[in-house]
Amino acid sequence: MTAGSKARAKSAKTKMRSLPIERAAEADDNTILIGTGNVFADLGFADAEERKAKADLALGIKKLVEKNGWSQREAAKKLSTSQPTLSALWAGKLSSITYDKLTEWYLVLGKSVRITVYTPRKHDEPRLEVALA
Repeated sequence: MTAGSKARAKSAKTKMRSLPIERAAEADDNTILIGTGNVFADLGFADAEERKAKADLALGIKKLVEKNGWSQREAAKKLSTSQPTLSALWAGKLSSITYDKLTEWYLVLGKSVRITVYTPRKHDEPRLEVALA
């Protein structure tokens, strides 16, 4: 048995375990951390829900533009913005793009936008979420 095959054999015997991200302090080299579904929360951002909501809205716009086969330049013209702004959106650089602008772009792209405000169930925390249909 070569050194490489011994290492592979040892690796194959190593048991991996999964832990929720909240238990990351218990992780070792053989641990897979399971995220919450919000990478911003997993990375510890205080405004994680807002960042995820904005990222989800931006991704939806990008998908609509791609579905229509438009270049960033063509889409920018239709959305009354600049190509560099859309390039920033494609790259996930959203700090200069407001929620208002994102919802306006959905309307221009022929989509309706519904914002629903409700009281959460008794044991749920208030939250911000985006659902794209």
